[in-house]
Amino acid sequence: MTADQVTQIMGEALYLIVVVSAPLLLVSLLVGLVVSVFQTVTSIHEQTLTFVPKIVSVFLTLMLLGNWMITKLTDYITLLWADFTKYIK
Repeated sequence: MTADQVTQIMGEALYLIVVVSAPLLLVSLLVGLVVSVFQTVTSIHEQTLTFVPKIVSVFLTLMLLGNWMITKLTDYITLLWADFTKYIK
């Protein structure tokens, strides 16, 4: 296995991590922003108020996109294992 192959595999893996985690991070960011604006407008400065909406929104996003996320990860692992013989040379 050459250094170029390792670099390519790692690059694809890191790209896949970014693609799969982006929906969860974006939903969490948007919910946090909405809650922060709500806290600013209502002058409620409770720090624990942001946790429950974020947890619920991330859980709902996982329920909606979990199948897609697992499919992307499984496809990548299947691709790696299918070409396993060329990596052990």
